[in-house]
Amino acid sequence: MKFKTEDNGNVVVVFVKEERLDAHNSGELKTELNRLFESGSINLIIDLKDVLFIDSSGLGVLVSGYKNASTKMGSIKLSGLQAQVKSMFELTRLHRVFDIFSTVDSALES
Repeated sequence: MKFKTEDNGNVVVVFVKEERLDAHNSGELKTELNRLFESGSINLIIDLKDVLFIDSSGLGVLVSGYKNASTKMGSIKLSGLQAQVKSMFELTRLHRVFDIFSTVDSALES
């Protein structure tokens, strides 16, 4: 899986550089999120602007990350959801759980 991390002070931005976040590659994102939590990063923004498709495995990784961040008094915000990905969040009602922003900059400002 291709992704890039960027440290912005007390927030780490994870840019997912894949068209799909699914059972095939979501384990790699989970490993990266766990690594970030173990290194002390508890406030994350996950940018999904390049992701055109997400399945239950991808959603599960994001929910797992959300739970980990919450137990450490941190947060996970999402940015750049494409239409099909956003509809999956609405269908599963996860848009009520996550703070979702149109851009990384708007997530950083909040």
